[in-house]
Amino acid sequence: MMNEADFRNRADEALDELCEALNVAGEDHGFEADMNAGALSVEFDKGGKFVVSPNLPVRQLWVSANVKSYKLDWDEASEVFRLAATAQTLKEMMAEAISTHLKKTVEL
Repeated sequence: MMNEADFRNRADEALDELCEALNVAGEDHGFEADMNAGALSVEFDKGGKFVVSPNLPVRQLWVSANVKSYKLDWDEASEVFRLAATAQTLKEMMAEAISTHLKKTVEL
């Protein structure tokens, strides 16, 4: 398991990168991303909110989206956070969740 400092750095970097991608896509699709106290929230103009937050004790990123909970682990080989069940990266998983919520394809 990676140490606390490495996890914090990787999580911060992943969330910052995701936030930038979400803000670009949000302009065209009616949602806004915002970082607050280390967590990333995505709020939709027509209702709904997703949250992405680091869980330090287990070294995972946790996502709450579409009344589901997702837990992503760091993949050392590809240096990204991945959802074990589908092998999706954080960006891929979020793009799919947002697309499902909006009922249209959103790319990040």
